Amino acid sequence: MTTQFPTPAPKRLTRSRDDNWIGGVCGGLAEYTGWSSGLVRFLFVLSCLLPGPQFLLYIALWIIIPKQ
Repeated sequence: MTTQFPTPAPKRLTRSRDDNWIGGVCGGLAEYTGWSSGLVRFLFVLSCLLPGPQFLLYIALWIIIPKQ
């Protein structure tokens, strides 16, 4: 007889309720990836210095990613 161990629940990407400044997107991404939220925010701000739709992407993620 084999023993089956319960499988852990899959990680879900959600917006953070506790670690949020504006919408919780960076906090949620940090929890999902295991990175620090300060690093994720720093990388987002750094990416805003480059041309591209960073703010539109943030707003889209704010709308798409469910809250915890």
